[in-house]
Parts: sequence; structure tokens; C-alpha cells
Amino acid sequence: MKLSIELTAAEEAKLRAQATRLGVEPTTLAQAAVADLLAGTDEDFCTAAERVLRKNKELYRRLA
Repeated sequence: MKLSIELTAAEEAKLRAQATRLGVEPTTLAQAAVADLLAGTDEDFCTAAERVLRKNKELYRRLA
């Protein structure tokens, strides 16, 4: 599956810097990061998702 994401200039710079430090292409590093996230345990994902939902609860309520 192809996926397109938008990064801020600062995020792009950090991604490029890390990729250069590791000697890989930025897209390769991004793919590895996503794969690592998806390979995490369901508990880790749920904890992270709950934290994000809790943090943005008011925003989501306003957007509903």
C-alpha cells in the first residue's frame, strides 16, 4: 500500500537528519518506523491511542 503523509519542515528536517545518521533513505526510515509501530503489542497501541484521545478530547468534541 502506498501512503502519503505531510510533514512540517521541522519534522522533515529531523527525518532527513536521522536517515543520514543511519545511512538510509528517509522513506526507508519512515517505513521502518511504521513497521515498528505496527509490530508493537496491542496493549502498547491501546495505551498510546487512549493517551492521544484523552489529550485531544475537547478538540474531538468540538469537531463532532
